[in-house]
Amino acid sequence: MNPATCSTGAFSPSLRKGFFYYHFVTREKMQEGIDKGEFIENAEFSGNMYGTSKSSIEDVQAQNLICILDVDIQGVKNIKKTDLNPIYISIQPPSMEILEKRLRDRQTETEDSLQKRLEAARIDMELSKEPGVFDLVIINDDLEEAYEKLKSVLIEEIEKVQDAKN
Repeated sequence: MNPATCSTGAFSPSLRKGFFYYHFVTREKMQEGIDKGEFIENAEFSGNMYGTSKSSIEDVQAQNLICILDVDIQGVKNIKKTDLNPIYISIQPPSMEILEKRLRDRQTETEDSLQKRLEAARIDMELSKEPGVFDLVIINDDLEEAYEKLKSVLIEEIEKVQDAKN
């Protein structure tokens, strides 16, 4: 289960697919929460602020569910400073060229936002090579294979949650 991500960006139906939810707040309210230490991670991208609140993590944990966060490398580094003990997994495209094609095929980006996303991805992929940043890097060149790799890493956590529920 994913906790809600706070964002100062504008609502878009594409941000509410499946189990990914955003809680939209003003920039002022978001900054106030950051200043009060209410977020385990936060970042600014394309002029919008994003972050995961401590309370949303606690809500997931209280339900004895697995918490999955989708964060950039900046978020990973911030989470490493907390008392959480997560499994760090990076799921990456096979190449920057394939990522660009995938983003263009979606037709959801302006050219400017696409270039910003590509640059952010390039930096994240480069920094992910640093030792100790991620426990596992999965290259998503085949969806089923990538899924099986992710599932095999998470199965122990899934079993812990299932045992706790029984």
